[in-house]
Amino acid sequence: MSYVTILVTDVDGVRMITLNRPERRNAMTPEMQQELIRAMEEAAASDCSVVVFAGAGEAFCAGLDLSALQGMNDKSAAEHTADAERIARLFRTLYELPKPTIAAVHGAAIAGGTGLATMCDFTLAVPGAKFGYTEVKIGFVPAVVSAFLVLQIGEKPARDLLLTGRIFTSEEAQRLGLVNEVVDAEKLTARTLELVGMLRANSPEAMAATKRLLRAQNKPWLDAAIAEALAANAEARGTHDFREGVAAFLEKRKPVWGRGL
Repeated sequence: MSYVTILVTDVDGVRMITLNRPERRNAMTPEMQQELIRAMEEAAASDCSVVVFAGAGEAFCAGLDLSALQGMNDKSAAEHTADAERIARLFRTLYELPKPTIAAVHGAAIAGGTGLATMCDFTLAVPGAKFGYTEVKIGFVPAVVSAFLVLQIGEKPARDLLLTGRIFTSEEAQRLGLVNEVVDAEKLTARTLELVGMLRANSPEAMAATKRLLRAQNKPWLDAAIAEALAANAEARGTHDFREGVAAFLEKRKPVWGRGL
């Protein structure tokens, strides 16, 4: 099938999904999110044994595209809900994909890009690659991704990353358990292919069963966490700080926050 914002290739049992908006640092749009979901669903139903994610150009994914932020404050509650549900479906599809997944991160992976990169089964990143859950800086709540982050690294370090919104490097991401390996840039492709070969030597049925087991063990908690996240997402989009944060970002000025709770 044809895609507009991503490139999808299937070679020797490997599905390569490349975010392909290099002129926008592969920033996400609703269209890209839908295409990623479709590419993963196709991979799940295909004969491929491994799925690899990468980004074209200088970045892996710079987060949400500016075009998606423009007009955000004019959306209806139903439109905001649809946005949140699409993001939840994207991350859940990735988390539940029965095939092993690898992210090869050669540059910045910010906000939703951090989620996409670090939720893969294996995340390889070059030295100094940048990550960050930056949503609070524009008055937003990193709702859906928070559920998966807590599941991955625990609540205390997750609070640090989510509440500060700070940028952190691949080296710190590895210490936290979000990155498996830090790989020199010139070796990233070779190491990715080496890992692909290791996975392809294993039983596809056994790997799928293992992923299914891990998913089942976490399902009750994750179902509840995502439901809470969707509610928090909808609530946040109706707040003063969200409207002000988006407006300030677009106008390139400092936000004037409300007084909080």
